Amino acid sequence: MKFSLFYILFLTLVNLGVAQTNKQKADKLFALGNYSKAIEHYKSLDNVEKVYDKIAKAYVAIGNYSEGISFYQKAIDINPDNQLLQYDYAKLLKQTKQYSKANTIIKNLIDSDSLNPNFHYELGLVLEKQNDTMAIEAFRNTYNLDKSHQKAIFKIAKKHIIKRNFEEAHQLIGKGLKFYSKNVELISLKAQAYYFQEYYTNAVVWFKKLIELGESSEFIHEKLSLSYAQNSDYEDAIFHRKEALKYNPYNASAIFVIGSYYERLKNYEKAEVYYRNALDIQDVSLANEYQKLGIVLNRQKKYDEAIKAFETALKEDPTDIMTEFYLIRTKDEYYADVDAKISLYEKFKEKHKDNPFTAIANRRLQELKKEKFLEKN
Repeated sequence: MKFSLFYILFLTLVNLGVAQTNKQKADKLFALGNYSKAIEHYKSLDNVEKVYDKIAKAYVAIGNYSEGISFYQKAIDINPDNQLLQYDYAKLLKQTKQYSKANTIIKNLIDSDSLNPNFHYELGLVLEKQNDTMAIEAFRNTYNLDKSHQKAIFKIAKKHIIKRNFEEAHQLIGKGLKFYSKNVELISLKAQAYYFQEYYTNAVVWFKKLIELGESSEFIHEKLSLSYAQNSDYEDAIFHRKEALKYNPYNASAIFVIGSYYERLKNYEKAEVYYRNALDIQDVSLANEYQKLGIVLNRQKKYDEAIKAFETALKEDPTDIMTEFYLIRTKDEYYADVDAKISLYEKFKEKHKDNPFTAIANRRLQELKKEKFLEKN
């Protein structure tokens, strides 16, 4: 009898040791990221119900969200008062776009612990997805409970910027940066706020902070370029627009803008190159682009090429009086025949009897007629 009791006790201890060893193996596999193997080991345990949460997390880790949801539900059925399980489950429901279910669970969590800021923040995220205007109130509740909550500060400050409440946005962002000075999301918001306020010098400072922190994107460099250009710092504007082009090398509008910056710097040769490149890429009406090309060719005294560019622009938009006048002025420079020049201006006046260029045309006609008179005498 004593031997039987001893034997049963021995087997119990052995089985317990084996179970603990299998659980430890599964935990180790989970910790090392070998989730599929971990799931196999967890499911082989006799008391598998105790590790439903681990199985759920492992399924989520490998992207099998349906199984993850299933095992979270099983775990919650066994542990209905476990807030951490419900919190993780709600976040998974949000991730899988089951917003109504997530909403219900998170509101229940808030009812049980209204002082947890992250419960309010998660509710805000779900309400955002549901296009519910109360989302911002959830983020404000988060901030009121935790003044250092970076994500809530971002959400509230962004809303201020959208509503053009710039001063409120700057104050809130400043408070957030005191807790974490390298928060690139808040720094980006501050830069954008200054940009929208048209405080371009300040915008440059904050966009550059993003670059100093290792952030680089088409958006950052484009906004930096535009900010520099507003302050007439065209060389810096060109540099950053070229950096932006690395992300989208066939952006014809950006290439065209670079050409306009070179034109402002009176570097007409480079302006010509970029205008031509922009024209080669675009497949829309190019009247404006050809007009600009004609202007920079004119500046370089490439009159024959400028004439072709203006003529092409007029084919793209025959109603553009400005381009038509540029064409006449270029032919005026290029042609030697005074009578031909006079004819150009007279035909232009007859065609456009009331236009902004009439005074210039009349003045030039007088000059040409005087020139012709002097030649005869």
